[in-house]
Amino acid sequence: MSNYESDDQRGKEVLIKYWMEKARESLESAISEHQNGRFSPAVRSTYYACFYALSAVLWNKGKIFRKHSAVRGSLHRDLIKAGILDDTWGRFYDIVFDSRQRGDYQPMVTFEKEQVGNYIDKARGFVEQMERILNKVK
Repeated sequence: MSNYESDDQRGKEVLIKYWMEKARESLESAISEHQNGRFSPAVRSTYYACFYALSAVLWNKGKIFRKHSAVRGSLHRDLIKAGILDDTWGRFYDIVFDSRQRGDYQPMVTFEKEQVGNYIDKARGFVEQMERILNKVK
């Protein structure tokens, strides 16, 4: 491995670690928002926990996207259809993706405490799945 490739690999590892740290921070934010009755921000943070963890996996595969919809498409194409990840995780990602969109951009959208709690629990599992995929690659 040349020095350039070695530096490139180190940079990639730093970014993957960064995205996973952001995922964990977002999950903690979601929990805090939920505990304080701020359900729409909790949904947003739940989505971002999943998005950041998924971005780490895709970055590791050399896939970089500018749009959230492209990241979502890659989840289904490159992880689920490839048999790397069960499709229940894809359905969950779609739900939090759509919920975050509605909560951020549609007026008068509300979320229920139990519903958001379920999202957070599933997001914790999603982040763990992304960590599992990353650990398999090492």
